[in-house]
Amino acid sequence: MNNLKPLTEAEVQQFAKDWYLKLDVHAPMVGLLSMLAEEGLEMKFPEATLRSLAEFEGWYQRVIRIFFDEVHEVTKCAVTVSGDRAKADIIVKWEASVWNPPEDKSKRIKLDAYQTWIVQRSAQTGKPVVVSYGVDDLKYYEGSAKL
Repeated sequence: MNNLKPLTEAEVQQFAKDWYLKLDVHAPMVGLLSMLAEEGLEMKFPEATLRSLAEFEGWYQRVIRIFFDEVHEVTKCAVTVSGDRAKADIIVKWEASVWNPPEDKSKRIKLDAYQTWIVQRSAQTGKPVVVSYGVDDLKYYEGSAKL
């Protein structure tokens, strides 16, 4: 029997904002790993599907060396709660700079990322964790560099 308290809409919305803030500042790995499910994790990005904390760590270490001056702004976070789990339909405006040597200047990426998350309450910590994270679509702003 599950004795975990139900997630709340506000809790999931704050969790999403906290996640993106950590990405913006290239937070230490430990701060991000604690926000991910240890078992059953699936994260679908345009360039990779990750199914473990170790795979996430490899992905994260690569992307923090590619992108800089990142800004994530959650423009939508519609949450449907079902007990200790919740589905979040998220739109995040993402801006980042990238420099591809030997180009003389960096380029700016500006896009809206449409995502679907499944979040659950961790039995170990009682805090929300991502179980499923899917990037469903990317819509670039006019003049944006492309991934």
